Amino acid sequence: MAARQALSRRTAVAALCTALFPCMALAVGPDDAKGRWLSADGGAVIEFKPCDDKPTALCGRIVWDKDAGKANDTCGIQIAQLDRYENEAWRDGWVYDPRDKKKYKGALRVKSGDLYIRAYIGTEILGQTEQMKRVAELPATPVCKS
Repeated sequence: MAARQALSRRTAVAALCTALFPCMALAVGPDDAKGRWLSADGGAVIEFKPCDDKPTALCGRIVWDKDAGKANDTCGIQIAQLDRYENEAWRDGWVYDPRDKKKYKGALRVKSGDLYIRAYIGTEILGQTEQMKRVAELPATPVCKS
């Protein structure tokens, strides 16, 4: 009887571990947002990495723009600085929209391999979200001049 209970406990523990490991693999951390992301409209690639002047914060800068070299070129523009990672999101900072040339409060999350950046005024619920896809390489042309 004791051997049967021990086997039953081991089986339960093994089942629990098997159930937990996929969840752990899906857990999101502060480094998941780092890298290059293609904007929803496909017109720009933004690179997110630690800020030069504040390494604990996350900054986003346009590293490729379909309009590079033209009058509306946004190459090199910093579009985000988010100071704190909490509850699976970067927060406490700002997001800049180069289309309307305005800064907003911002939040950034990675879910299911995509990046969601939210710009808002006042409270996060009153905002707009843009979904971005990760890219391994920058498009060949046009090239942003650094």
